[in-house]
Amino acid sequence: MRIRTSEGTHIFLRVAYLQCTNEACGWSVRAEFEMTHEMSPSGMANPSVKLPIADIALRRAAMRSANDQPDLLDQMEMECAQ
Repeated sequence: MRIRTSEGTHIFLRVAYLQCTNEACGWSVRAEFEMTHEMSPSGMANPSVKLPIADIALRRAAMRSANDQPDLLDQMEMECAQ
């Protein structure tokens, strides 16, 4: 997969249009990437940026995430190439 274009629709929301890199596939998709929680505070805080702070369970789950797992775009590219 590759991101063909993207646009910011809000300070916390970005819309992206993706397409498979395999020309025979032709698959394309619209995706939304949304910031929902602050995992750790910024060292250079912007007063106009206000997100809820993630609770301890969410922060712990993020820290436990496996680093050897392919991200969503890698996984979609592998599936599309098959």
